[in-house]
Amino acid sequence: MAINYSFGLPLKNNFTEFVSYNGLFLPHEIDRILGFWEEDKTIKATVDGDTKYRDELRKSSVMFIDNTPENDWIYNKLGGLAINCNNERYWFDLLGFHQELQLTRYTEGDFFEWHLDFGAGEISARKLSMTMQLSDSDEYEGGDLQFMINQNIVTAPRKKGTIIIFPSFIIHRVTPITKGKRQSIVGWVSGPPYR
Repeated sequence: MAINYSFGLPLKNNFTEFVSYNGLFLPHEIDRILGFWEEDKTIKATVDGDTKYRDELRKSSVMFIDNTPENDWIYNKLGGLAINCNNERYWFDLLGFHQELQLTRYTEGDFFEWHLDFGAGEISARKLSMTMQLSDSDEYEGGDLQFMINQNIVTAPRKKGTIIIFPSFIIHRVTPITKGKRQSIVGWVSGPPYR
């Protein structure tokens, strides 16, 4: 199976703000992942840190994909892609997924303001962030994954099945959904502290 990829804007030292891949998951596999969604396991998305501004920073619903043998096929595919991407582009010291993959759903009015996936506490070990588009781009309006690079806003591809990988210290957001529903998988590959 061929995997197509493209790169975002180049940064110093051959970094890019993101790399996009297509073709890793077949349509029936994406449908299978969408079928994991269970309303009784859905929670309001949170933001680490100060709860005072939580609702001003993020509004969406999430559910976690258990890291169990029956879900190994998802973890192995995404983990393998992250390792290959890292070996080609970023050269970080990685250990693997230390948190469960997250199914995320944005509906009308939902958003995630500018933020980093890297910070204090549990998220301090995050090195690579990844997101896989589960919705067709015509199923919703707004909901763009965007990166801020040197005061330029760059919008990631939104074709169904597209996987975006980027360093967890890159600032990014999801613009407000104005119509429809956007679903994705979000995950973070962790490693030892930077030296």
